[in-house]
Amino acid sequence: MTTFKKAERINSLPQQFFASLTANVQKVLKEGHDVINLGQGNPDQPTPPHIVNTMMQAVKSPSNHKYSPFRGLESFREAISVFYKREYGVNIDPEEEVAVLFGGKAGLVELPQCLLNPGDTVLVPDPGYPDYLSGVSLAEARMVTMPLKEENHFLPEYDTIPMEDIEKAKLMFLNYPNNPTGAVASRSFFDETVSFAKQHDICVVHDFAYGAIGFEGKKPVSFLEAEGAKDTGIEIYTLSKTYNMAGWRVGFAVGNKSVIDALNILQDHLYVSLFGAVQEAAEAALLGPQKCVEELVDTYESRRKTLIDGLQKIGWDVKAPAGSFFAWLKVPEGFSSVEFSDYLLEEAKVAVAPGVGFGEHGEGYVRVGLLTSVERLEEAVGRIENLKLFDKKD
Repeated sequence: MTTFKKAERINSLPQQFFASLTANVQKVLKEGHDVINLGQGNPDQPTPPHIVNTMMQAVKSPSNHKYSPFRGLESFREAISVFYKREYGVNIDPEEEVAVLFGGKAGLVELPQCLLNPGDTVLVPDPGYPDYLSGVSLAEARMVTMPLKEENHFLPEYDTIPMEDIEKAKLMFLNYPNNPTGAVASRSFFDETVSFAKQHDICVVHDFAYGAIGFEGKKPVSFLEAEGAKDTGIEIYTLSKTYNMAGWRVGFAVGNKSVIDALNILQDHLYVSLFGAVQEAAEAALLGPQKCVEELVDTYESRRKTLIDGLQKIGWDVKAPAGSFFAWLKVPEGFSSVEFSDYLLEEAKVAVAPGVGFGEHGEGYVRVGLLTSVERLEEAVGRIENLKLFDKKD
């Protein structure tokens, strides 16, 4: 059999971090151990019944057995517009300011290919979602990282970016509530971002994947709420987290017309839109009762309290996340993030994600997902306590 040589763009893609993480967990599971997997980012709750029921009915409709319109159902785009007005007070033109996506990840990977030429510069948060790098690589662009430091609440400091990089930058990724740190951004930060981006002609892409998940009664802020935000960028929203629809692969981008147009043009060549029944189910999610979202946030907040209170009680100095369904925890002295993750998996059969997998500035932390039951989180805390790494607090 002939082995064909891969294109250089394939060989240059970054290693899929989550694939190697999963492989390590599977190895321990195959050895017969009970692993508490806190390293994943896959929602553990089912999709709400009213969304599933809409899908079941929509599947039966012959109109959905044909190709959907290239740029999505008009009714879905209108539902997105209604959703943004209701939730964030932002007016969205369903005709020119919406792009339907095959999940948020697709849009994030496509955007650099839409807006950048080889050698163009992209500003990327570090630590950050690893798949930002995939799109940058496919576009053959140049990446400049923006360190997210705890002392600055895991927000980038624009005045510390070298001016030569700022002047070359054409695109910038942001993500709040943040994966992996659980940090949130304020309206004033987004106002500052709009001003910075306008001054330097940079397109902002705000990944709002965890937009529904804020704690202590504080709702996360949309980038598009900042005055002038649509002049300088877009926001990407996915139904994966808000409505537990990760496997449905449905999301959307909203905002700047020229960027949305570029996304739609690229997708015209890649796809013939989403299965119509999925779009109808997504409409039901956006326009239907939102009590399911409130209950989901309450679930994550309960789990957050169990985990953080439990770890603090055993002497681990950790801080609670302000948003998302992740906690970002400092590793004990004497360990790197990979060493500590490996140690927890081998000795406690608890899987976490090493911070360095999210970038150089993720070193010294591990990411823990709130994606299992309170009982399993309590058990995980107990297993970690048994390692006697910390001085237990009374």
